[in-house]
Amino acid sequence: MSPSPDLKGSSFTLSVLHLSDNDVSKAVHFLKEKVNQAPTFFAAAPVVLNISQVHEDIVFLDLKLGIEEAGMIPVGVTGCKDKRTQNLASDAGFAIMTASKTPAKAPAKMEPTKIIRTPVRSGQQVYAKNGDLVILSHVSAGAEVIADGTIHIHGTLRGRAIAGASGSTDAKILCHDLQAELVSIAGNYWLSDQIESEYWGKKVMFGMTDDSLRFDILTI
Repeated sequence: MSPSPDLKGSSFTLSVLHLSDNDVSKAVHFLKEKVNQAPTFFAAAPVVLNISQVHEDIVFLDLKLGIEEAGMIPVGVTGCKDKRTQNLASDAGFAIMTASKTPAKAPAKMEPTKIIRTPVRSGQQVYAKNGDLVILSHVSAGAEVIADGTIHIHGTLRGRAIAGASGSTDAKILCHDLQAELVSIAGNYWLSDQIESEYWGKKVMFGMTDDSLRFDILTI
């Protein structure tokens, strides 16, 4: 006899779109731009809406259809202020989500640092689970390097680097030549057009300070 299906809790990294008003067209235009800039990262990606800062009614059905048109998958809504808003979102097909308040878990056991000695080519993905990642060569455009810890790149970063993938805001990204498509710490990311020119082509460290992303130029 085959085993019965089982339903278990789990956790996933989701993109959260924080809305400041009820302008659906503005939100959809923003998402379309992001998908066009990094389609391999955002296309068909699940997205949650945070509406805690919105004080007007939202046409949730139009927003859901707009997100799908942009190429992403609408999952749920968080930040509803009252039951009426929850019902409107639910009627449009959104799940109603709340921030987890479960006690912090003990950190996962860290694995040995994963070292990649060859270039990471376009279309490749390298993941260091529960540990740091060291790339001794370049990361090409269209490639993706991911680590639950910190990422060190001893060459040029032209692709995407995602550190702290399991939620660690202490993770860092260090590279000798910044030309990235995307850099991310614990789900918070900047695309290439958000990186100021003073850091472009430089040896940098990217991380979070007081919940804000920042670059530091490294001189050694």
